[in-house]
Amino acid sequence: MDLAGVGVWSSQLRYGDAGEAAEAAAELEELGFTALWIPDVGGPVLDSVGQLLSSTKEVVIATGILNLWMHEPADVATAYASLTAEHGERFLLGIGVSHAPLIDSKEPGLYKKPLAATRAYLDAIDATDNPVPVASRVLAALGPKMLELSATRSRGAHPYLVTPDHTRYAREHLGDGPLLLPEQTVLLTKDKDEARALGTDWLRSYLALPNYANNLLRSGFTQEDVSSVSDRLFDAIIAWGDEETVLRRVNEHLSAGADHVCVQVLTADPREFPRAQWRQLAAALRNL
Repeated sequence: MDLAGVGVWSSQLRYGDAGEAAEAAAELEELGFTALWIPDVGGPVLDSVGQLLSSTKEVVIATGILNLWMHEPADVATAYASLTAEHGERFLLGIGVSHAPLIDSKEPGLYKKPLAATRAYLDAIDATDNPVPVASRVLAALGPKMLELSATRSRGAHPYLVTPDHTRYAREHLGDGPLLLPEQTVLLTKDKDEARALGTDWLRSYLALPNYANNLLRSGFTQEDVSSVSDRLFDAIIAWGDEETVLRRVNEHLSAGADHVCVQVLTADPREFPRAQWRQLAAALRNL
């Protein structure tokens, strides 16, 4: 399972038109991206994994992340075994505890003790007849305790909405060996006003979630930065500019200890597959 280089993190591959997702996945593989990451905020995410595996030949398909409150461990283990039997070991199971506002909005009080819940979920997977190998799973992790769990119970960590400084922090906590696979959001525009118009509301929606807000506060940003979506915070989280700007940010993550960076492209229409932008990035990233 090759998890070097650069991948693509895409909600469109998960929730967009299935036919175009299949075509886009095949093209992304041809363009040289080493992994395709999809989110899970409800629905049959493992079916989507299977469809993307069927559309490709060698690229890794990863969940970024499978929401542990929404899937039974036994079902996940069974699906993993079936998918790997059919497609080989190309499925990286990213598992995450999500966020209290999202989970409790559907079932109040369900979200609690995220570290213990993650540990219990891994225990349940390991107790099945077909446990998912440690080498084929990673955890969503931001803080030190979840990073430690990632290092001891999985192949590594998949931090989301983070800076290269957090990547350095995460590597220090993971130590050598475990994989570090951060997400990096990008906007291909040199116009600051356009970047802010496209990215501010997107970023604000994540900052409303305590896990992300608290991680940024822990990383040295102020409450005012978070509340106002300051330029300082915006520029640290979203790499906006031309392809060389994105390349520099990816290199910053790699220099800080990342093994692989998955790039998420924002556009004016979140439902649109940003295929032109993916092609632009692929051409620039060949210089890595």
